[in-house]
Amino acid sequence: MQAFIAKIGKGKKTGKDLTWGESKQAMRLLIEGEATPAQVGAFLLAMRIKMESVTELAAFTAAAREYVPPLPVPGTLAMVDLPVYAGKRDTFHAVIGSAIIAAAAGSAVLMHGSESDPERPGPVPVLAHLGIPTQLDATGAADRLVKTGFAYLDMALYYPPVARFLELRRELGLRTLFSPVTRMLNPARAQSQVIGVSHKPYLEKITEALKMLGTGRALIVQGVEGDPELSLAAGTKVLELRDGRVIPLMISPKDFGLSLGSAQDMAGFSRARVDQEAALLRRILSGEVRGAPRDWIVMNAAMLVYASGKASSSAEALPLALRALDSGAAAQKLLELAETSDYTLPLRPEQGGLPDSGDAHAIVSRAPELRSAPS
Repeated sequence: MQAFIAKIGKGKKTGKDLTWGESKQAMRLLIEGEATPAQVGAFLLAMRIKMESVTELAAFTAAAREYVPPLPVPGTLAMVDLPVYAGKRDTFHAVIGSAIIAAAAGSAVLMHGSESDPERPGPVPVLAHLGIPTQLDATGAADRLVKTGFAYLDMALYYPPVARFLELRRELGLRTLFSPVTRMLNPARAQSQVIGVSHKPYLEKITEALKMLGTGRALIVQGVEGDPELSLAAGTKVLELRDGRVIPLMISPKDFGLSLGSAQDMAGFSRARVDQEAALLRRILSGEVRGAPRDWIVMNAAMLVYASGKASSSAEALPLALRALDSGAAAQKLLELAETSDYTLPLRPEQGGLPDSGDAHAIVSRAPELRSAPS
């Protein structure tokens, strides 16, 4: 790790990128706890200053995938991988309603995230108020994904070492390489990914890294607050990766035949009013609310339906999303998702449940056998 820090730690102009092999080895040292706390901090900050290359991002992700087996889901599912790690300050979680509508339209959506920043709450509090399980293990998430078309996977339960690195953002005050890597992790190895980013350089870098990893299809979205959401108030820059080709897009509500909205139409709720956000989503899914907030959710549902392969274009996907909503299928899907699951786990470590380090040790102790599996 000292050699890697020395190589990347000379600043933007003189620092050098790590090779594919060096990047994988560095990630292994981080995950397996071989690097000291000082080395961890130095490496993450040096990489932040230099900025990750495409090769480094792809190699970091490939190495991280070696330690946890993918969710056991059939490859025949029309599935979309949907990472949600940005958290919200100003807007509500349209991505939740969109995923439920997409599931009602026949797509399968695996949402995964981590509630690592109390200043930017993720979807978990809202999902909990909707009655949707948020503490599933890998088997439970896979089971619900197959049966209902939607599941949420908490990274702290699926992959504790990576989740703890995400939490370092609070201590460092800066995002680290684990932010893009976790977005690319793809726990179910879905054939299609929809990834949101906030910083423009990562739009192209993540797209090219996914291409290196052999991803067949992905939509990389410069989304609302960094989440995988198209904006209702402006055009959204998107890069589509499909069969090795990268297609730049600018997607607007008008492309769906919808009116341009405003920032107020997407306005969120404080953490203390999460019940009101859940109530809004429930009313939209049940057909009680029309107008701009509903349009925002519908256009993003259409994006997910398209990404899953259920439609050949966004224009073709919109009627499928609308039919799922207007027919009552989306409302029924919400009721189905709120049923009690047999696979819920005990509380997270900080809530007095799982041991703080046991799962991490279990994952890294299986490193030799997992490294031989396909990434």
